[in-house]
Amino acid sequence: MENVIIIGTGCAGYTAAIYTARANLNPLLLSGTQPGGQLTTTTEVENFPGFPEGIQGPELMMKMQQQAEKFGARMAWATVESVERRADGTFQLNCGSETFETKTIIVATGAAPRHLGLPNEKTLIGHGLTSCATCDGAFYRDVPVAVIGGGDSAAEEATFLTRFASKVYLIHRREELRASKIMVERALANPKIEPVWNSTVTEYLTDEAGEVRAVTLKNLVDGGESELEVKCVFVAIGHVPNSAFLGDLVDKDENGYILQVGGKTETKTPGLFAAGDVADHYYRQAITAAGQGCAAALEAERYLADHEG
Repeated sequence: MENVIIIGTGCAGYTAAIYTARANLNPLLLSGTQPGGQLTTTTEVENFPGFPEGIQGPELMMKMQQQAEKFGARMAWATVESVERRADGTFQLNCGSETFETKTIIVATGAAPRHLGLPNEKTLIGHGLTSCATCDGAFYRDVPVAVIGGGDSAAEEATFLTRFASKVYLIHRREELRASKIMVERALANPKIEPVWNSTVTEYLTDEAGEVRAVTLKNLVDGGESELEVKCVFVAIGHVPNSAFLGDLVDKDENGYILQVGGKTETKTPGLFAAGDVADHYYRQAITAAGQGCAAALEAERYLADHEG
């Protein structure tokens, strides 16, 4: 019987592990399908405090893992398929043929960015294809870029990118954005933003180095195809939180994000805590995920102290 199992190994999971390990709770981390989380798919991270020269995403996650293990956190390569809460308040985690038992759970499974499902998409992430303008915008100074989407996040990302890019093409399937009025007005008033209406991207075109150089656009009204030269494509069509495996143990919003209770990381199920992007659709930053991982660890520690014996 574990004291605490942390599901997920991104910023939230590793930070929770560091704190629970230092509290002598001997935490067990379950890696999931993407050890290290979303940051392992980015290259340079320039906005994580303490690294004035920046740091590579995978290196930052490796350092977090080493720090957690230094204090006694243990790792297991497993993906949780379902969770059961027993009558005595403990939990059973089902991972294929393997099961784990624990008194508390910290869910730090993150959210996966939605993509278009085009053939070479996965290999282009970090090479001219991204889903985070605040992470990667500064790498595309004085060059044209594209944002795909029509909601608030697309309008916000496009506006943010005008600080760096020479031009921002905002590509949307319809003839008007579905973003809030103020976001639409702000985006369309910006001289650097050019909307591309009734269009979808059907192909990412690359240069000899394997970096994005252009996209193929299909006009959804007349069916015509054209090529648009851009150095980076920012996909802003939402994220999918990795929360389905929890079933009814947590309440979720309409998009599947776990609802935390009372401004903390606790959920409706006592002993079950949620931290990072699986519960946060607003900030979605490495540092805020780490902060929530810390909070969840402190809450789990107090929960265990209150339920001893």
